[in-house]
Parts: sequence; structure tokens; C-alpha cells
Amino acid sequence: MTQPQAPDTLSQIPKSYSPQAAEDRWYETWSAEGFFSARDASDHPAFSIVIPPPNVTGSLHMGHALNATLQDVLVRWKRMAGFNALWLPGTDHAGIATQNVVEKQLAGEGTDRHRLGRADFTTRVWKWKETSGGRIIRQLKRLGASCDWKRERFTMDEGLSRAVREVFVRLFEEGLVYRGSYIVNWCPRCHTALSDLEVEHEERKGKIYFVRYPAADGGPGVEVATTRPETMLGDAAVAVHPDDERYTGKIGLVVSLPLTGRKIPVIADPAVSPEFGTGAVKVTPAHDPADFEIGRRHNLPEITVIGDDGRMTADAGEAFAGLDRTECREKVVAALSAEGLLAAVQDHLHAVGHCYRCKTVVEPLVKDQWFVKVAPLAAPAIEAVESGRIRIVPQNWEKTYFEWMRNIRDWCISRQIWWGHRIPAWYCGDCRGEKIRLTGRWGDGPVGKAPAAYARLRAQGLSHERILTGMDTLIVERDVPAIVSREDNPACPSCGGKNVIQDPDVLDTWFSSALWPFSTLGWPDRTDALKTFYPTSALVTGFDILFFWVARMIMMGLKFMGDVPFRDVYIHALVRDAEGRKMSKSKGNVIDPLDIVDKHGADAFRFTLAAMAAQGRDIKLSEERIEGYRNFANKIWNASRFVLMNVPPDLSTRSVSRETPWAGALADRWIVSRLSAVAGEVNQALTDYRFNEASAALYQFIWHEYCDWYIELAKISLFGEDATAKRRTQTVLVMVLETTLRLLHPFMPFLTEEIWQALPPDCRTHAPRGGTIMLAPFPAPDGSVIDRPAEAAMSKVMEAIGALRMLRSEMSVPPSLEVAAVFSTRNEGVAALLREHGGEVGRLARCRPEIGLGLARPSKSAVQILPEIEVYLPLEGVVRIEDEIARLGKEIEKVDKEVFGLAKKFENPDFVSKAPPEVVENGRARLAELAEKRQKIGEQAARLTEIGREPS
Repeated sequence: MTQPQAPDTLSQIPKSYSPQAAEDRWYETWSAEGFFSARDASDHPAFSIVIPPPNVTGSLHMGHALNATLQDVLVRWKRMAGFNALWLPGTDHAGIATQNVVEKQLAGEGTDRHRLGRADFTTRVWKWKETSGGRIIRQLKRLGASCDWKRERFTMDEGLSRAVREVFVRLFEEGLVYRGSYIVNWCPRCHTALSDLEVEHEERKGKIYFVRYPAADGGPGVEVATTRPETMLGDAAVAVHPDDERYTGKIGLVVSLPLTGRKIPVIADPAVSPEFGTGAVKVTPAHDPADFEIGRRHNLPEITVIGDDGRMTADAGEAFAGLDRTECREKVVAALSAEGLLAAVQDHLHAVGHCYRCKTVVEPLVKDQWFVKVAPLAAPAIEAVESGRIRIVPQNWEKTYFEWMRNIRDWCISRQIWWGHRIPAWYCGDCRGEKIRLTGRWGDGPVGKAPAAYARLRAQGLSHERILTGMDTLIVERDVPAIVSREDNPACPSCGGKNVIQDPDVLDTWFSSALWPFSTLGWPDRTDALKTFYPTSALVTGFDILFFWVARMIMMGLKFMGDVPFRDVYIHALVRDAEGRKMSKSKGNVIDPLDIVDKHGADAFRFTLAAMAAQGRDIKLSEERIEGYRNFANKIWNASRFVLMNVPPDLSTRSVSRETPWAGALADRWIVSRLSAVAGEVNQALTDYRFNEASAALYQFIWHEYCDWYIELAKISLFGEDATAKRRTQTVLVMVLETTLRLLHPFMPFLTEEIWQALPPDCRTHAPRGGTIMLAPFPAPDGSVIDRPAEAAMSKVMEAIGALRMLRSEMSVPPSLEVAAVFSTRNEGVAALLREHGGEVGRLARCRPEIGLGLARPSKSAVQILPEIEVYLPLEGVVRIEDEIARLGKEIEKVDKEVFGLAKKFENPDFVSKAPPEVVENGRARLAELAEKRQKIGEQAARLTEIGREPS
């Protein structure tokens, strides 16, 4: 490896770690040396992950940061473990989102896509993609993402576009893709259909309107309940449940539709809920999915009274045509009231569907659209999870997956936009006649319907193709067959002509994303990459795209590859703010990942995310937590500096073997044994996707065992006179540090590389492909060095030291003061152990230890009782007991004063009812904390009072 410039040893650099320089230096080195690259043909086992492709419009947010961190941990772990590890990156063309971005740019320039034309608009979007679309990739690199960047893909690149067309054609040939008239979710702002999953439902306060529909013969009519009175103008019937006894005599009745005079029937259908409103509902087949199904069952007309732009059509009647939906509702309600037909209005909370991109309220409309017949694809996808061929972690998400898959509807895959994979279907212009109609907008005005509008535009000098590419929508009558082809501009199979018109719609973005695990590896060609890396090993993703993406990848992978697209699906939780609220710009609680990286470094940020990624539990992220792990990084840095300042540069650990006897060196045998155990814990936790447990094991070992205990114990040998003991300790210090760095590397790649490179050359484990820690072997547990007796003995020594330290703290003994201490036991083995390690006890507990069997408690001494040891700290002459009792009394007064203030707040009902929930919750938590603190201080004062009464 070409080494970047770096100090020879850590002792030559500042005392605190400066992340920025190390991150830039090492990422550039890793990338330039090709260390992220996988091989299409290798003797090593394959491990592969495809990145959930972020939108090309996107910038890094906390969800991306968590997702990328967890993937990188897995990939770095497997790469070090000897796998041919591939992390395949890429971005999604994000049809609606990207088109919206560019359309806003055009609007700022005083133009729009229609004036530009389809070809020029698409060119403009590609240009935007090339200049602005790579931002999120650069941001992922800042996090340390070790993707194989030379394989980066884009959902509209040439290879993936070929795969998309091949899948569409094959599905069409098998009858699994069809074009039909069906009710869809329509966005009046984006002018496109949306799949059910692209509609976000939001609870809204609304109204239920009770409207009288008079009988046509003048007799008693029917009262219906509706939340959308504006759509009643398109009613085709009134429906009741066939078993609803209230309406037994009404079924078959003809009623007059208010405000229109149109006559409609009362019908019976089991889909009606007798509990809703009056039990009688209006049926508007063109504007409600449930009504659409009822209408098809009863052959009702589909009357469209709301157009593509969200305004009322001519079929709504002269009084309402051209009004916005909201305006029309107000006018309809007023008209009903004026005619005495509005019986009542009630408040009602209901879910309203919004476009997931622009947040406009969607409108159900009947449209000619392209669909995938999903049921035949869903069945094998259900079986793959049921049989365990795919494992979803946490397992509780399987229930959600099954519920959705077993109730799946056909997937609307056509979108009325210009940016995306154009549907490979054509219609013959020579066979067309009057069977093709154009609708939508041309420039600022509506086109209307061909042939009149078509003729008008041709008369203006516009070419046939220019007109077609300027349309929003091409509506084809059902008796005109589509010519679906792998090649552009196919000949008409009926007349042989080449005057064909391509369908203007594009495919849903998720259609191409569904092919991601195999299209990115070269399918439909049988490439070496596809053979090596498919099925992929794992998918790491958020629960919000379990159906948008994960389920569809499973269906498509099984259909076109004959195998699952991945073995494991790990679903991580949401990253929320410190109070558990969802981050949003409106709340002002968004944390920018790059701000955190700039301030605290990528390693501290990554470790925080991994440490908090408990399965099934959302992450409550605060900057304080990140600062805590930045302190952890500094702890590692400072510990490493200490080690390297106290070992010779020619030290070698390569002669150390599994059989090396650590004779008599309890601390050495203990730390080596614990290191092996931790290696096992980390490997198992990562296997189980328990990132938080792996992080916790490393944190506990590094901070509380290696730094707090072993380094402190090592100082005795390092600064002693025994040269052999010193050399042994130096060897163990470096060997454990080097192994720990390799364990930590997947979580903190930059810090570990920086330190690892500063180790004595003969202390670094050999990396087969280059001198970098990221290719050094990942530590595995070694049973031969597991020493349970040493762990138990060391635990006993640490327990004794810890007990005396606690007594010193509780009794406010100055840290620098050496005190007398008594360690009494009734176990000869424990006594012998403590005597043997009395030097360590004395140094680490800052005491002159007396160790023995059944020793008496000295007068005026504090006591700590352990299972096999009693620890006594004589206080006479060490602390002034009366002064300490007085000090504790003042502490209690301070606590009581704060408790009184908080209690007064909670006595005020306005505080509890009006203060933000997080403020109330924090106040209650503080009260509980103060109560616990007061109890401890009181107990401490009571102990001191009792000790003070004892005779000297």
C-alpha cells in the first residue's frame, strides 16, 4: 500500500484525535488502492449487499446515515473475515421527485416542460443529474462507506434500462402486464397516477354530511351519509347492505339525485357497512375505490365529475364546472341547505390520502393505466419467507409482510410524467382511425380531445411527433392493441406499417428498483458477477419501504432468477430526536449528519448509530450521546498513545503463539482470555444483526477492562525493575491493542487505521492484499487462550479494589491520600489470592492493605460487604466525620429545595395540561432522580453518624 504521510508513532501527534485529516487521508488511500473492490471470480466465499439506492435528488439524512453505517459494518466485517465482499452502490432516478426539481427550475426561468418538449426536457433532466445528482454519493463517502464505487449503477443507465424493458416484455408476453381501465390514485399537482403505496394517509378533522335523496315518485326517500358531498354530482346509485332491515323495502327504489335531477337506483351490496352514518351510502364509481368495485358488480355508469387538474368537469353541471374541489364542496353544501336537503352535519376524523411527493390530496379517478397482475408473483414470495429461504429480522415484521402480501392488489405501474423508463408499447397510427385520443395540457391551455385538437395543433405547424411528445396523457381505446417490443419503433403486426406512436407514460420508479439485486449485476446476461454475488447475502433497509421495494424485489427475483434476491432482510428502526419525536423541518429538530461528522468525526457518529441500533426500538438521538462516543474515541487514542510511548519500536508480537505460557501473570492471562471472549461476542452479535450488542461488548472491554484495569495494572511492570515482566507486559499491551483495533475497525474505520499504522511493524497482523487494517483478518474467538480460572481470580481482585474505591468516594476521602485498609475473608484461597496481588490492590486502591482470615473490623471504619470479602476503611484521622455529616446535610437541603420547586409546578394543573409533553416527562424524571439521590445521601449520613458514635 502507498502510505499517506503520517507520524511514525502516536507519541508525535497531539494528545486528542483530530478526525478530519485522518478521514480525508485514509479514505483517499483506500479508494486509490482498490481496497473496496470485490472480484467477480474468487476462491473466497462471496458476501454481497446492494445499497438501497437513494434518490438522485437526495441529500444525506439520519435514515441514510444509519442505513449506510450498518451496511458498512457488515461489509467491513465480512471483508476482514476473508469473504469476497461486495457492497454495490447506486442511485435511483426518482421519477416524480426529479421531474419536480427540474420543473421548478424551469418555472423560475419563466417556462415549462410543455414549451420545452419531451426530448429537450429529458435532456435537461440528464444534465441536472450529471451536475447535481451525485451529492449524496459524496456524502456517503464522508461517512466512510466502503462501496465498490467502480460498479456504481443508476436505475436509468443503459444496462438497467435494458433489464427493465426485458422484464416488462416478458411479463406482458405471459399476461402478467396488462392495460386496462381502473380506478387509480391521481395526483392533480404531479398529473400522474400513484400506486397505493405512494399515497400517505393522514388523520384530518372533517365532516360527515347527511343528505336527503328524495324518491322519484314523491314518496319517502333515503338519507345518505358522505364525507365528500362534491362527488355526489357523479353518483350512480345509493347502496345499502342486503341484510340491513331498515332498508328492506327500499331496495329497487329510484331516487332523485339532488342538484342534478338525475334518477338513480337504490341497490344492495355486502360491501356497505350498516354502522357508517345512516347505513345508506352514495355510490360514485368514478371517484372512490370501493364504489368503483360496487359499480363494476352492478354495471353502473362511471361519471367523472372531477378532472385531472382537481377541478369539476362539465359533467358536474353548469353551476359547478371549473370549480376547485374544495370550492365545489362549499357550494354544494350551501345549495343542499338552501333546498332543505341537508339533514345534518357532524364532525368526523378520517384518513385523507396525500401524494407522497408533493403532499397534494389525491383524487381517485378512472384511468387507462398499465398494471402488473401481482397475485401469481405474490404466492411464491410468501412461500419464500414462510419456508425460511428469506429471514426477516426482527421476525415480528414477517406478520406485517404476510398481511400485506395476502391482500395485495394489482400494481399500477404507469406514470403520466416524462422522466423515467418509457413504457415499451406502441400503437399503429395507420390502424388508428379515431381510436386514439389525446388529453392533457399543451402549453398554458388544455388540448381537449382529438381529432379537433390534433387538427388545430397541426394547423399551427406542429409536427405529429411534437404534438404527441407534448401531451400529458395518451388514451387508447381498448380495441386498439398495444405493440409491446424489445426494440424501438416496431412494425405494426396488423398492417406492417411503421407509423407507430409510443405510449407516452413512464414506468413507476419502483418497477426498475424491484430489479436492483440482479439488474445491477448484469442481467439479462449471465455475467460472472451475477453467478458469484446472486442471491445477495443481506439487505439492510427501513420498514417504510418493506412493501414499496423489498416485497417487489422478492417477487421479481423469484420470477426472473428462480431464486430469492437475498437471504436476510434486516429492518432497522427510525432515528428520532432525543424526546422520541420524528425529525422534521417544521419541528426544527432535524440533525444534519454532516454537521455531526464535521463536529465530532465520522467514527464517533458511526459508533453512536451502531450502539443505539437495538432491534425493534427507535433510536432517540441526542448530540450528548454522540459527544460521549467522541470521548470514547479520545479514550482509545490516549490509551494507544500511552502504549506506544512505552514500547520499543522494534517490538514484535509475531513470535507469540497460542501456546505462549503467561506463567504467573494473572492480569495478562485475564485480558487475553477476555479479549477472545469479546471476539466471540462481537462475531455472534453481528451474525444476529445485534449491532448494539456488538458495540456494547467493544465499549465495555476497551474502556472498562483494557483502559481502566489492564493499562493501570500494566504500569506496575512497565515502571518496575523486572525486565522480563516489563517485556511480557509490553507484548500483551500491544497484542491486545492490535487485536482490539481489528475488532473495532468495522465500526470506527478511520481511527483504527490511524492507530494501527502507528504500531510497530512487527506487531501488525499481516494483511494479504496490502498493509491496511481493513484487509487484516477479523479476530475470531480462540478457545486455547480462554482461561476461566484467571477471569474468576481477576474478577475477585477487581471486586476488592472496586469496593475500597467506592468507600473512598462515599466517605469523601481525597483521591491522592494513601489510606490503611483491611481486607478480611474466611476463604484461604481468596486470602492467598489477595496477598499475592497485594501490590496491585495497594497501587490501584491507593492504600496500605492488610489481608487476612477473619480480621476484626477497626473502630470508626466504613464497611463494604462482598460475597467472600469484607472491606474496612478506617476513617479516624482520614476525614472529619462531623464536618462530612454537616456537608451531607447541606446537600440534602439543596435537593429538598429543588424538589419543592418542581413539586409546586406539578401542583399547578395548567403546567401538566399545557406544558409540552417532553417538559412534563423530563420534570417527572428529575423528581425521581432527586428522590433517589436524597435517599443515598441520607443513608450515607446515617452511616457516618453511626460510625461517629463508636468509641475510638
